[in-house]
Amino acid sequence: MKRLLAPIALVFTASLPAGEADVVSAEAHCDSDRNCRFDVTVRHADEGWSHYADRWDILGPDGQLLGRRTLLHPHVSEQPFTRSLGGLRIPAGLESVRIRAHDKVHGDGGHEVVVDLH
Repeated sequence: MKRLLAPIALVFTASLPAGEADVVSAEAHCDSDRNCRFDVTVRHADEGWSHYADRWDILGPDGQLLGRRTLLHPHVSEQPFTRSLGGLRIPAGLESVRIRAHDKVHGDGGHEVVVDLH
C-alpha cells in the first residue's frame, strides 16, 4: 500500500501552485549622507508571466514606503535571485528598515527581512 501512495503524493505536491514571495536576505550599503544601495535576494516559485515575484519594497518602521524595486519579468529558472536598488536616501534617525516581496497573485506576503542601517 505504501508504494501506491508515494507516487500519488509526488504528483499532488508537484502540481501545487507557487506561494508567496519570500525575502531570503538583504544588505544595505549607505554612505555618510544616508544614500543607500540595497541588495535583496528573493525566492518565489515563479510560474511565468501570470504568477511571478514582481517587486520588493523597503519600508520604514511605521510601514511607510521608502523605496521600491520593480521586477519586470519572471525568474523561473533563476531561484533565488538577487537584485539591487541604489540611490535611495534614507531619512536620518532610522536605524533599520523592513523589506518585503510581492507577487502578482498573492500580493504582499511571505518572509520579510529587517536590515540594520550602519
